[in-house]
Amino acid sequence: MIGAINWDLNLFIDRFPRRGEEVVVRRIVRVPGGKGGNAAVAAARLLGANEAAIMGGLGDDAVASDQVRIFKDEGVEVSGLKFVKGTESGQAYIIIDAKGENIIHTHFGANAKISPDHLDDPIRRELITKSSVITIMDPPFETALKLAREGRKLDKVIVWDPGVKSRIGLKDSEEMLQKVDYMLANESEVAFLTGTKNRGAAVRKLMKTNRELRVVAKLGAKGSIMYSKKQQIVSQALDLKALGMKVVNTVGCGDAFIGAFVAALSEGRSEHEALDWGNVAGSLKATRAETRGSPNRETLLKYLA
Repeated sequence: MIGAINWDLNLFIDRFPRRGEEVVVRRIVRVPGGKGGNAAVAAARLLGANEAAIMGGLGDDAVASDQVRIFKDEGVEVSGLKFVKGTESGQAYIIIDAKGENIIHTHFGANAKISPDHLDDPIRRELITKSSVITIMDPPFETALKLAREGRKLDKVIVWDPGVKSRIGLKDSEEMLQKVDYMLANESEVAFLTGTKNRGAAVRKLMKTNRELRVVAKLGAKGSIMYSKKQQIVSQALDLKALGMKVVNTVGCGDAFIGAFVAALSEGRSEHEALDWGNVAGSLKATRAETRGSPNRETLLKYLA
């Protein structure tokens, strides 16, 4: 995985304020987060120790030390991390209402300092060479594109979840789309990337850039759909209400999805199975307050059954 590593400050409120209004914060939770970090941990919990690696940036602060310790405890390989002097580690300030919906304000910090040259380090090149699936989240776009180019030369499976980078638009992301096998995005990100809110039209635009591309639309509580030139694969999310479970926090659900999705692909499972893994992981994460609330393998397989 390559992507953001943040420290999250979660503020739980009853409802979002109107402009100029003050609301009461009912609870504060400080937890590790960031799309890359979340997805790496989600994959490691399913694959086992040192089967998932993280590449990303951390500062020269106490947050960095805590993040490394947590990654190691989770079984994530950390040799690909870069420590940036004179820079703070990434931080996110997240407001969560009683329905589990959220608003996120992110300071990228060291995450924004991961340059293409970062990938030329021998240790990181070895990680890339040995990987079965390269998962690109939201590093600086030039770095993401270089990794996609390298992955294509090595004939790796390449998965791209652009996140906030979807705002660069379709024209500037065309080469990236030509290099990847799977692009995963929620409906807002698909709209930003393609300039249309119509999912069918958006998928057609994306497929024009790469006929072999598989586009995975993450639809939250509605599950997910994979579009390809051959077929559509529909996978349902868990019905949490029917299971007597409640949505607590939707922050990190998409990251849990991608971590489980790529874990399934790395085991040689089918695309339909990979979607099911992602949906179950994302659904279960929604019932947990912490950003990295993805399930372990035993729990995932229980709910898959």
